[in-house]
Amino acid sequence: MNKQRIVNHFNESAELKIQAASELAGPIEQAVELMFTALSNGNRILACGNGGSAADCQHFAAELVGRFERERLPLPAMALSSDSSIMTAVGDDYGFGDIFAKQVQAYGQAGDVLLAITTSGGSANVIAAIEAALEREMRVVALTGRGGGSIPRLLTDADVHICVPHERTARVQEVHLLIVHCLCDGIDVALFGGDSE
Repeated sequence: MNKQRIVNHFNESAELKIQAASELAGPIEQAVELMFTALSNGNRILACGNGGSAADCQHFAAELVGRFERERLPLPAMALSSDSSIMTAVGDDYGFGDIFAKQVQAYGQAGDVLLAITTSGGSANVIAAIEAALEREMRVVALTGRGGGSIPRLLTDADVHICVPHERTARVQEVHLLIVHCLCDGIDVALFGGDSE
């Protein structure tokens, strides 16, 4: 691998972030409002995704339960990819497609928010979790790429779809991480005040 290939990765990532900023700012703002409302009402945020998206879910939950950039009370968020015993038991007994939906059915309440992350929009277990959340009168924030797959057709007007305008998984995931940080920052500002710029 030569230096120019590395530089190309940086350039493509930076260009996508700059290009997508104005397109995604509105949906991210809507997602912050949805999450802020849920947390203000005593509800919580559940998050699900596979692979790198599972890591983003755990990162998001850790920032809310711990802290992002300020000291504050812990906020109720959990990543549904964290409990290996539940995931393997449900996967073995019912199938991999149910590993998140079963947890949404167990933990989700009306007014909670599901953060559903899939770079392709085609992850069957994430789609099943969205369907389970909507059945429980939860709201959904979906982070996708590649046009969002079938997910836009599942969501209601009360849900939020944040779709990164790119086909390459690595680039979509890089923007998803930035979005996670925007959500955490927005929630902190909405709940606890401070600089809103």
